[in-house]
Amino acid sequence: MKGTAILFQERNITFIEDVEHSFFEEIKEQCDCKHCNCRINNHPVDFGSVSPVFWHEDEIDWDYGY
Repeated sequence: MKGTAILFQERNITFIEDVEHSFFEEIKEQCDCKHCNCRINNHPVDFGSVSPVFWHEDEIDWDYGY
């Protein structure tokens, strides 16, 4: 199942679209860590401190708002 992971950071909100639910679970397990790490397209990414993390099934319709 693919969808959008929504990460709330200290000063940002990051939307990562078209990812497997397992990716969301990996990030969710790292909530409140100072260095939330994952791999996107085989590249390591450090999002810093992330809390909370939400999941939205499918893609977000940006024209409509969700």
